[in-house]
Amino acid sequence: MTPEAMIQFVDDLYAATGVGDFDKAAEMLTDDFIVTEAEGLPMAGIYRGKHALRDLYVKVMAMVDVAALDRVQTTAGGDYAVTILSFRFADPGLAPAELCEVFRFRDGKCCEIKPYYFDPAPFHAAHAAKLAQA
Repeated sequence: MTPEAMIQFVDDLYAATGVGDFDKAAEMLTDDFIVTEAEGLPMAGIYRGKHALRDLYVKVMAMVDVAALDRVQTTAGGDYAVTILSFRFADPGLAPAELCEVFRFRDGKCCEIKPYYFDPAPFHAAHAAKLAQA
């Protein structure tokens, strides 16, 4: 894939998951797709298969109240694209969670996503705020 095609692919994948079209997202992923959330995060673990994004999305949205996903930029080359983004939480008093997501491609589809949080503390704070509401 060209860098431009990978960037468009990432845009299309964010658009599909942003409106809950996980069937479209599943078509964009390899059968052996994985997304890995780092230890120390409430959603830590490896999520596998074409419906891994849906499963992770449902889990994360139950843990925190995300008001917006702000994408700054995506860059691509080789078999990878990286997107700089942040989660803005519904509570405006909470700092956004800043992260980069690394996308790996194979045969025109995404086969792996690895998020890297700059500082997991804002995500933990949003999770604690959600638990306090329960």
